[in-house]
Amino acid sequence: MQKRWLVKTPLERTVVDTFRSKLKIDPIVAELLLQRGIESYHEAEHFFRPKLEDLHDPFLMKDMEDAVERLQEAIDQQQRVMLFGDYDVDGTTAVALLYSFLKDTLPIQFYIPDRYTEGYGLSKKGIDIASENNVELIISLDCGIKSIDEIAYAKSKGIDFIVCDHHAPGDEMPDATVLNPKRKDCQYPYDELSGCGVGFKLLQALCDQNNWAYEKLYELLDLVAISIGADIVPITGENRILCHHGMRLLNLQPRAAFKEMLLLANKEFPLNLTDVVFTIAPRINAVGRLRSGIYAVQLMISNDLDEIRQLAEEMNQDNQERRELDRQITEEALEMLEKDHSTSSRCTNVVFHSTWHKGVVGIVASRIIEKHYKPTIVLTESEGVVTGSARSVSGFNIHDALVKCEDLLEQFGGHMYAAGLTLRKENLEDFKDCFEEVVRETIDPQLLVEEQNIDIELDFNQIFMAEENRLQVPKLKRILKQFEPHGPGNMKPVFVSRNVYSTDVRLLKDLHLKLSMTQPQNDVVIDGIGFNMPEKQDDVSSGIPFDVVYTIETNRWKGRETVQLNIKDVRASV
Repeated sequence: MQKRWLVKTPLERTVVDTFRSKLKIDPIVAELLLQRGIESYHEAEHFFRPKLEDLHDPFLMKDMEDAVERLQEAIDQQQRVMLFGDYDVDGTTAVALLYSFLKDTLPIQFYIPDRYTEGYGLSKKGIDIASENNVELIISLDCGIKSIDEIAYAKSKGIDFIVCDHHAPGDEMPDATVLNPKRKDCQYPYDELSGCGVGFKLLQALCDQNNWAYEKLYELLDLVAISIGADIVPITGENRILCHHGMRLLNLQPRAAFKEMLLLANKEFPLNLTDVVFTIAPRINAVGRLRSGIYAVQLMISNDLDEIRQLAEEMNQDNQERRELDRQITEEALEMLEKDHSTSSRCTNVVFHSTWHKGVVGIVASRIIEKHYKPTIVLTESEGVVTGSARSVSGFNIHDALVKCEDLLEQFGGHMYAAGLTLRKENLEDFKDCFEEVVRETIDPQLLVEEQNIDIELDFNQIFMAEENRLQVPKLKRILKQFEPHGPGNMKPVFVSRNVYSTDVRLLKDLHLKLSMTQPQNDVVIDGIGFNMPEKQDDVSSGIPFDVVYTIETNRWKGRETVQLNIKDVRASV
């Protein structure tokens, strides 16, 4: 099925020209900024030059005063503190952040639960270990907002709790000091922080309370940036500020852990946020899926080069194993759907196999959506129950759908687009039917057709200024690079060009579409690549006019850098 192309309505030329003249910028850049709600020089300056001094006062967050007071008490009395983090990238970077900042200030240890024996969130096992180690305060990171019983259990053992979380709260709040900008009673100006970002705000408040300089805290912003990229939170507001400076730190002064990780991945600096998402994040996640997130924290906090090299090598091997599991299970899941005659008529994909590896089912769910664009759940069996991950399509809240099936679930939690769930095996078929019914009744049928959002229609000759050398990177691309970091709320600009003809077409590795393109009305010939698009080869054969959707990228080859289009979709010109 073809994607739905959604081209934004062009803005009035007078509006664009007025804004362009004020900022003295290219009309394409002016329109892109206006599309992002940037309408003044001041707003453009904030966008292109995010400043750390523009971060919000952390004490605007509900319970922050109580949290800082309790943490300060632990520092003053040298009480033992445990950092309890989730096993994914957001949780492990948050633990590494707080541990690195506080380790010389008070007795501190960290704990990451086992993904399989303990599951997501706080666990009684972790609390028991804290009690055995005479811990008096636990700070949970990227988890805890729904751990009512576990926090009550900790309280019964005399352990206080500070919850740093960013997931949607339930109807009941835990008996703890809770830092979560998504609390209904929290008036904090920005509610899209990552879990690590909430932990950062706690440390920022601690610095303010003690009149400590921010330098030591800012030296850890690379961890916050990685959490933001990996957790797919919006790159707006505070997240854009934190991510901008974190990525700058990552590129200018990379910690040994990330240098070693990238060396093993054959990836060079400088990195952008997409590189974080596809290179660093999978390796951190892989160790949590196959062994324990504890190793990821140890890697990020270590200063021992031998230890770093060993841990990075082990994580790289974990990632290779994870990729093979991902490939194998995806093939099996797709085959199950192909054999199921009801697949084409259903609004959902729900697949289950008792032997699938729990650690990769979320990735597999995303892979399935690439082939069958529907809300998808992939389930396996673990510790005698059915457990798995849900992934959604653009515009549909899968967490809300699970709420309507909660009578059949033992446990669930997550976001609009991703969730985890557990249920009894005897409820599996009823759950599949319930989930299908809920989605069928609530989803707009258009959402079952993948969208391709497009910012602006361009002719190829608009990519280059008249006097520019076509064999060099154009000024437009250099300006567009300053729109980074990209992510939800600030996606990479996407363009469409019409009535395009190919001058050369070939497949790389029988998989990737490589072509040169031109338009009859101008003399620009430009290269493009469409990854995993072998089925589009006939659509762009010589002599056939087509429309192409793309982002503008650069390609480095033998020391030379040229412009290259990253093709998102093609279709025959009308």
